[in-house]
Amino acid sequence: MNKSLANALKFLLFVGVGFGILYLMYRSQQAAYLEQCRLDGVPDDQCSLLDKLVDDFKSANPLWLLMTLVAFSLSNLSRAARWNMMLRTFGKTPRLTNAFLTINLGYFANLGFPRLGEVLRPAAMARYEKISLERVIGTVVVGRMVDVIMLLLITGIALLLGREKLWNRAMELADFGDKVDLLRNLAIFGAIAGILILGLLWWQRQRIMDSVIGQKVLAIIRGFGEGIQTILKVESPLWFLFHSLNIWLMYILMTYFVILAFSPTAALSIEAALVTFVSGGWGIVIPSPGGMGTYHFLTGEALKLYGIHSLDAFSWANISFFTINIGCNVLIGLIALLALPRINADYEPE
Repeated sequence: MNKSLANALKFLLFVGVGFGILYLMYRSQQAAYLEQCRLDGVPDDQCSLLDKLVDDFKSANPLWLLMTLVAFSLSNLSRAARWNMMLRTFGKTPRLTNAFLTINLGYFANLGFPRLGEVLRPAAMARYEKISLERVIGTVVVGRMVDVIMLLLITGIALLLGREKLWNRAMELADFGDKVDLLRNLAIFGAIAGILILGLLWWQRQRIMDSVIGQKVLAIIRGFGEGIQTILKVESPLWFLFHSLNIWLMYILMTYFVILAFSPTAALSIEAALVTFVSGGWGIVIPSPGGMGTYHFLTGEALKLYGIHSLDAFSWANISFFTINIGCNVLIGLIALLALPRINADYEPE
């Protein structure tokens, strides 16, 4: 199987998963909506969930939606500034504009093919700023490592604040008692398999390192390692920490602003916003285009914990998803795609 065909199949798989989840959710919500219409005496031919979604989107407060886009842009600005701090440890002075636009270009690419942006973003930055690609990738990985730590910390806070509702919901969904043995056996099997693989690689380490492929991998690892070490060399660790915190503060505010924009959710607390944000964050981590489907499902489940009807939760998820993706990822991503070659046409990095 050639590479192009394999990539096309992966793309169709990820898009199919996203659309599949979204379709199943839409079908179940449509059935629930029809049932509610019958109870209210509304004829089936006048009861369309799609019409409800459109009406709900129109009813959302545009000021709060605009604030959502502002918060998203500010988070990307902090992400760009933090990235440049790491890149400057290589003796370069990269443009903030390039960092900001390539980040948005990466988000835009992720909508077409999950994780494509993680490759396209460093590749574009390495090209325009004349920095080794391996080093740039290393800095991206550092940023992602910090992001994972931040997401885990915020997840911990959300679990602590929403522990009662989350625990009650977990008890409704499953009896964990009969799954303990299965989880333990899987953990033991995984540990044994990992030890055997590591042992085999260690036994053959010299042969692997002496091979052509091994030498190429070592060269990549060295450049990658230099990128990883940038976090220890940034000029101002406090500013690095500030931007790392601001990225995630803006993400949380994005969720809260959309909650305020939609009347059925406008009265929810910060706790509900935080739990919904964490659920959506993990939904985006799952590989589907921009979190399509997975984001809708997980944020919907979170909102239902706080008394939001499933139909309104589904509407909220669509308002949030399409506001961010169309308002920022598509719009600014297209601007980045068109602007980057032009503003760098005569640019000579220092």
